[in-house]
Amino acid sequence: MKIIMLGAPGAGKGTQAKKIAAKYDIPHISTGDIFRANIKNGTELGKKAKTYMDQGLLVPDELVVDLVVDRVNQEDCSNGYVLDGFPRTIPQAEALDKALADLGQKMDYAIDVDVPDENIVNRMGGRRACVGCGATYHLVFAPTKEEGICDTCGKELILRDDDKPETVQKRLNVYHEQTQPLIEYYSKAGILKTVDGTVDMNDVFQAIVDILGE
Repeated sequence: MKIIMLGAPGAGKGTQAKKIAAKYDIPHISTGDIFRANIKNGTELGKKAKTYMDQGLLVPDELVVDLVVDRVNQEDCSNGYVLDGFPRTIPQAEALDKALADLGQKMDYAIDVDVPDENIVNRMGGRRACVGCGATYHLVFAPTKEEGICDTCGKELILRDDDKPETVQKRLNVYHEQTQPLIEYYSKAGILKTVDGTVDMNDVFQAIVDILGE
């Protein structure tokens, strides 16, 4: 079972990807993890990726696809995997499809965790992070016992720049421009499934299980 997770930043697709991986005993693969593992292990692909990252440049699509294909060809992916955060653009999706086709493989599902922008801005704007231990909370969904104080270490909580409404909106704009076209791409391919990401995360997961089967 080969699955791609789609959804705007803050839609909760990473959380769902981890839950899918645990339930179906398949690897949860994020491009960030792949980069780190290859760089740490000093692989040829890792060295190439590092030259771009050290200059603050984006790793080219071709190299990202090579890294992903290398990862999904490993033994632990023989029963499938969940791709989280990749592909992000149509060219990446096309390159991935081609690389998989060359191996006689294809993706089975693209699951879109659908959440309106307004919900995401509110959701992320309610996040708070501890300046001391880095623990994260949410004003509505996971509040601290004492307002503004970390339950774990007692230090103060802050709203990170990443979670400020204007920053979140910028990230959403980039998502709509670059990544949202993938929804139509996978819809045409006949593998798109959409779930309502505004409900409780356990209900979102149940909707995904209903699609994938027990």
